[in-house]
Amino acid sequence: MRRPAVAFVCLTLLSAVASAQVPPTVAEPQSGRVFCDQSVGYRIADPATVPERYRSFLGAWSDAAWDANTCAALIVENIDPDGTASVIYAYGPLGSSMRVTGGTLHGTGIVRDGELRFQNSDGTQFLFHPGIADMIGRMTTPNGQSYEATFKKTP
Repeated sequence: MRRPAVAFVCLTLLSAVASAQVPPTVAEPQSGRVFCDQSVGYRIADPATVPERYRSFLGAWSDAAWDANTCAALIVENIDPDGTASVIYAYGPLGSSMRVTGGTLHGTGIVRDGELRFQNSDGTQFLFHPGIADMIGRMTTPNGQSYEATFKKTP
């Protein structure tokens, strides 16, 4: 009679030890990269969780220049079913000798009629739409200056 009780206790202890040794679930590390002299951390949503009509916007887009002095990058981290997009916009000098200040903006945009739109705090408006393999962007400043650039998909 003692043997079954001892065996039960041993099995219970072995089960507890085995389950205690299972490593905890670790969240996927965040991606990061330097865009336009700005170190940017980001996490792109799993495309399967984004509505199909918005998936072409998802990802990191870079290697763009609004003018001869200013580079730009766009990261679209996620897009909700209503079209609300989580975006990061990075900008900075195009070359190391340029005196353009840079920065990184975190915000939201909206995808409507095949275009992603958002605006920064000074009123500059941004509009992006997918090209064949790239993202085409347009920036319009508060005083009406307009610039266009091609953003390349960044792995």
